[in-house]
Amino acid sequence: MQIKGVKYTFKAEPWQYGAPGGWFFVSFPAGLAKEIRSIFGREEEGWGRLKATAQIGNSEWKTAVWFDTKQNTYILPLKAEIRKKEHIAAGNEIEIVVWI
Repeated sequence: MQIKGVKYTFKAEPWQYGAPGGWFFVSFPAGLAKEIRSIFGREEEGWGRLKATAQIGNSEWKTAVWFDTKQNTYILPLKAEIRKKEHIAAGNEIEIVVWI
């Protein structure tokens, strides 16, 4: 897969939204989110959406990140397929690479 854009690497703990069966996300560190928003804020689509490519371990996929106004940071959804492949569980810190 061809990678384009600015590369950001960070560590975070996945969390689950709502009840069991809800989506899993990782939140960007606040300083990183502030930097991304200052650079790419004008490119946001509806609901603060920015197109992105993400990588965790050996898994890489096209996705988007959303700006969450309650947390004041971007969040990255983690597909079930990726969580299973990379053995990701809520609360376990993982390294994430995102290209915006």
